[in-house]
Amino acid sequence: MDESTIQDVTERLEGREYIKGKNGKIFVLREFEITDLNTVVSINRRVLPENYPEFFFVEHYRSFPKAFIVSELDGKVVGYMMNRVEFGWSYIWKGKPTRKGHVISIGVLPEARRLGIAYNMMIRGMRAMKYFYGAEEVYLEVRVSNTPAINLYKKLNYKIVDLIRGYYHDGEDAYIMARPLDNL
Repeated sequence: MDESTIQDVTERLEGREYIKGKNGKIFVLREFEITDLNTVVSINRRVLPENYPEFFFVEHYRSFPKAFIVSELDGKVVGYMMNRVEFGWSYIWKGKPTRKGHVISIGVLPEARRLGIAYNMMIRGMRAMKYFYGAEEVYLEVRVSNTPAINLYKKLNYKIVDLIRGYYHDGEDAYIMARPLDNL
């Protein structure tokens, strides 16, 4: 790794990218590979209450490979972001049909948090949804109690656009947060 290839914030659309984390540690952003499947499923089960079967991850990888991002720290996958692009009614421009990026799931292992991994995966994932798959906006669902995630999304210019009552299996409500993809 050449020092000149290390960024403070993601700039690439694809391939391996070296990012200097908040503590000075270097992490890697790259696209998911099928050999990452077991690790990503394990991260999902370890850090999120909403779990998906293996085929769900594979389906998103096959359909939107450039928008399925993983992060490595010390040679080990420690985070992932799984996205897709859909066609439907805009959350930003009411009454307008549009191509929407959908952040399906994002997770980072506890020992790799607070380095900027989720922030950088979000930026890279949003860029991929825009440039490779034509999304004009992006949205996600987040537990109303998940203050750290809500704060991260607000830092990335997401706004709360709706509330879904009882969205999660345990009955907790979800905010829908969205933002346009015009200024990435």
